[in-house]
Amino acid sequence: MIRKIFAVVGGMIVGNLIIFLIESISHLLYPLPENVTYENLEAFSKYVQSLPIAAKLIIIAAYAIAAFAAGFVSTKIAKDGKQYYAIICGAILLTAIIWNFSMLPTPIWMWTLGMVAPFLVLGGYKAALNKNKI
Repeated sequence: MIRKIFAVVGGMIVGNLIIFLIESISHLLYPLPENVTYENLEAFSKYVQSLPIAAKLIIIAAYAIAAFAAGFVSTKIAKDGKQYYAIICGAILLTAIIWNFSMLPTPIWMWTLGMVAPFLVLGGYKAALNKNKI
């Protein structure tokens, strides 16, 4: 039972770490203007709206890579071949994405891609089961 809990926790830690690292790169490429802070939601929302498509695609890529990695890691830790742990990680990521996108002005295409990205946990799950390739 402990291994199963750690499977989900481990998958989420890896997934969140990947999101953090990729978003950090995005912040280096597209830094906040001096007059914008995270506390000032109105100014931050305007900043998000002004970001180029490339910056928004980086965020979607972060979610997609994180989902794949979370599915992979959770399956490897669980060691029982079941997809439950990957699916739980995907559900948590989906919830976080919905919460994140609902707080800021996000275009419909980001919502669409953001809703699809967590399903990549199943790709990570399948990759973790394939012993010949990884």
